[in-house]
Amino acid sequence: MRHTLLALSIAAVLTGCNPAADSKNTTAPAQPATAAPAETAVVQQSESERINQWFEQKYEEQLQMSPLQMTFQGRKDKNDQIDDVTEAGEDKMLAWYAATVEELKAKFDYSKLDTEAKTSYDLWIYQYEEVRDAAPFRVNQYVFNQMQGIHALLPQVMINFHKVEEVKDMEAYITRLGGIAKAIAELQQRAKKYADAGVRPPRFAYEGVIEQVNNLISGAPFTESDKESPLWSDAKGKIEALKKADKLDDATAQKLTDDVKNALTSQFLPAYQNLATFLTSELDKTVVNPTGVSTQPNGVAYYNLRLKQSTTTDLTADQIHQIGLDEVARLTKEMNTIKEQVGFKGSLQEFFKFIKTDKQFFYEDTDEGRQAYLKDSEAFIREIEAKLPQYFGILPKAPLIVKRVEAFREQPGAAQHYFPGTPDGKRPGIYYAHLSDMKAMPKNEMEAIAYHEGSPGHHMQISIAQELTGVPKFRTQAGFTAYQEGWALYTETLAKEMGQYKSPYNDFGRLITEMWRAIRLVVDTGMHAKGWTEQQGVEYMMANSPVAEGAVKSEIRRYLVWPGQATSYKIGMLKILELRAKAKADLGDKFDIRGFHDTVLSGGALPLKVLEQRVQNWVDSVKAKG
Repeated sequence: MRHTLLALSIAAVLTGCNPAADSKNTTAPAQPATAAPAETAVVQQSESERINQWFEQKYEEQLQMSPLQMTFQGRKDKNDQIDDVTEAGEDKMLAWYAATVEELKAKFDYSKLDTEAKTSYDLWIYQYEEVRDAAPFRVNQYVFNQMQGIHALLPQVMINFHKVEEVKDMEAYITRLGGIAKAIAELQQRAKKYADAGVRPPRFAYEGVIEQVNNLISGAPFTESDKESPLWSDAKGKIEALKKADKLDDATAQKLTDDVKNALTSQFLPAYQNLATFLTSELDKTVVNPTGVSTQPNGVAYYNLRLKQSTTTDLTADQIHQIGLDEVARLTKEMNTIKEQVGFKGSLQEFFKFIKTDKQFFYEDTDEGRQAYLKDSEAFIREIEAKLPQYFGILPKAPLIVKRVEAFREQPGAAQHYFPGTPDGKRPGIYYAHLSDMKAMPKNEMEAIAYHEGSPGHHMQISIAQELTGVPKFRTQAGFTAYQEGWALYTETLAKEMGQYKSPYNDFGRLITEMWRAIRLVVDTGMHAKGWTEQQGVEYMMANSPVAEGAVKSEIRRYLVWPGQATSYKIGMLKILELRAKAKADLGDKFDIRGFHDTVLSGGALPLKVLEQRVQNWVDSVKAKG
């Protein structure tokens, strides 16, 4: 579970699971068998069942402190509220978490737990320690930034996730608008406090937020305009849907409409205007060509923590930087191979220019072109979905749709991303694409990205995790970026094994997207640990990939406001490839790709060290069967 609203706002996933021959089977794979008397086995089962019940109870307590998490999961509990975004609220959560860990250690005998229950025990403590260790660095966070900041997340939740099926749901919606206003005011106070302590994001971050704020408060009912603001349009649409469903009469509909207008103009608007005023007043104090967070007070220690939590490893910035340089060199060789394959006469840099400029690699910058991008992305996903049973025993129940990012938060060249569906499969997973600048969305890269964000990438992994029944619910909602993004990047390569990328240019696009992730290791550590500026990061990425300049600038700016997050992709992918190679070497003819994939997916998101042990347990169990 994402533990705070601040964390929630930057998960795109984010940031923020099972084996069997039958795709409907969501039980965890068998763990290695150990000889034990029947009596002992009964004791173990009893202790494991008892702790699992405890986990369910504690996770529900945790959920009750996060109305937004419940909304994301399709629940309506407290749907008239949002999370406590104050530092006091985070302190309360941390104290609760610490108390649960004490209780966990006091109530349960670790030695009597089965393997899956031990994993759950370890993960509960691991997640608490992540929250505990991050607490001293609150001041180092950028409360408002251009990448999925809270100011944009909250309206997005209202539009896409707040279900309105009854009049009371709409009344809750209206109350929540007031809650958003209150939260924005409280977060603005935090941003000012952190600024006074010497922590401000780069200028582009505040400029981006100001633009997004203006998009949210432009149009009716805030101004006399034929254009409607996003929340006004959404609310009117939901009220109209209730009318069509005969859930309310005209008088009630009018009252709800008036109440929405009042909440937007008297609460939402002043809060967002005040935020824009504050951010504008801060612009002259921000840096135009920034370096990373190491320049902040206690910034070096903060970045080291971010690396540790993003990668779930103990790799240092220097080690990650070198891994990146090595991967860039390897991928450059593979790119040259494809350049020669297609018969291009010229240097790799010249091939990059060709890829970036030739019209065949881009859709028209029109509504028709944007629709074609969405349609073709969905076609790639449907094609590979037909092949999934050959490589996976467990398949997700939740459907997947491809959708353009809402206009108020759309950014030219920004990264595509995924939002999970509900655990019951009633709300589909959504693959979002930024389509305001079609020159930043090349055709040759879209296939790999569709697999990454959709199937067999994020959608498949997260949906399977949410649908698990063999583990405590908190594990179905856990988010470890190195695992989640590592898996998604791994599936880009897996898709090639599955017969995709029929065009060598699309295969080159796959290498481009992998090169992005290798470059991230270099530039993220470069900017945050080695003093590189934003411009140095841009220049390095432009020199080593054909990524469009608009997308490069957006990417580099993303890394600057999300320190360490970008390193998780390649580190996670490399670990999964390493585990697969080792399992294949250990098992020989007994190695089964379906079994490997199901083992990786069947425990929910895991720290990489825990995943390594899980795979080893599977290898041992296969060997034991002879």
